[in-house]
Amino acid sequence: MKTVVVPLGPFHPLLEEAEYFKLFVEGETVVDMDLKVGYMHRGIEKLCESKTFDQVPFVVERICGICSTSHPLAYVNAVEDLLGVEIPERAKYIRTIIAELERIHSHLLWMGLAGHFIGYDTVFMWAWRYREPVLDLFELISGNRNHYAMMNVGGVRRDIKEDDYGQILSTLDEVRGGTELFIGAVMDDPVIHARTKGIGVLTPEDARAYGTLGPTVRGSGIPDDIRRDDPYAAYDMIEWDICTYEGGDVFAKTAVRLLETVEATNIIRRCVEQMRPGPICADVQTIPAGEGLGHAEAPRGEVLHYVRSDGSSRPVRHKVRAPSLMNIPSFKVTCIGEKIADAALITAAVDPCYCCTERTAAVEKGSDKAVLTGGDLVEMSRRKTAQIRNDLGCVPPVEKLVRGIMAR
Repeated sequence: MKTVVVPLGPFHPLLEEAEYFKLFVEGETVVDMDLKVGYMHRGIEKLCESKTFDQVPFVVERICGICSTSHPLAYVNAVEDLLGVEIPERAKYIRTIIAELERIHSHLLWMGLAGHFIGYDTVFMWAWRYREPVLDLFELISGNRNHYAMMNVGGVRRDIKEDDYGQILSTLDEVRGGTELFIGAVMDDPVIHARTKGIGVLTPEDARAYGTLGPTVRGSGIPDDIRRDDPYAAYDMIEWDICTYEGGDVFAKTAVRLLETVEATNIIRRCVEQMRPGPICADVQTIPAGEGLGHAEAPRGEVLHYVRSDGSSRPVRHKVRAPSLMNIPSFKVTCIGEKIADAALITAAVDPCYCCTERTAAVEKGSDKAVLTGGDLVEMSRRKTAQIRNDLGCVPPVEKLVRGIMAR
């Protein structure tokens, strides 16, 4: 049978961000896959090197809207590793509460989208209905429904008021009830089983070989979790369980996320109950020369940040590794042998975040010699934008305003 190429992306309803998957198919069966990256690169690492250590958390929050706590948490863990500083106990609990609220809202967001992908828009609406109170909690605690600006080197920027504990706990009860409803639906619905069971199987051996993380690896029955394996925040101060599921298919990854949502409500409740009054930030005046490594268990898996300092007010190197960078290559084994109709669902099952992952470099072929600097790339982008505006006859609003003033 003749092999043909079916493009998936770079713009597709099942891709939250631009990415290009090239599916090689025979009939309806995927026999190979290739991946092209580079559509979402924004130069975050380089940008951070021009910011002070206190400004960087606000920048890395923008790496991913859904993981807008995971990245700054991993970053401050890295700087605190460099400093060797111990943060206050109350700050540890608050960091854990924010991180687990983010896990809940991320998993419910994914659950809604997964329902939409397979034609269950009722699941989409109900999942997002229960996600909404979680965003309200973020606004209550931080003032923001997204990009919470809570993480600070040495602790957190804002305390949680004791008067708000009751609302936090009552919202957790509401979310838990909704999640248990979804668990019942997923476990009992024959259509969901037909679309997800045995589809896109990632064996434990392949999960290890590709270095997969988060629910992707735990859906293959492997209990890897940085919160337990190298604890940070308050994860070693409370009791909680790692959620795993056997099978490695789309169904297993779905089950892990639902179980983790329930467990996250338990973790937050224990933090609220155990948290005592006290300081929320250590006194950090300067950052000495050195290097630090920090990580956090994001909803998709381990986020890793590396920071190097020369003793100035800015990092001289900041390296980010997002979990999707490890999970996306596993598509090579989970999609091959499956039908075209299932390929998009399989890629969505790892909850990929492409703008977390992207890297780009302009180097001479066959060597590591750079031929374009970051400034060159920015200037090329500006020239291209100006050319498109000129071709379309568009005039920037500011330029219109200036022309109007000059005409008067």
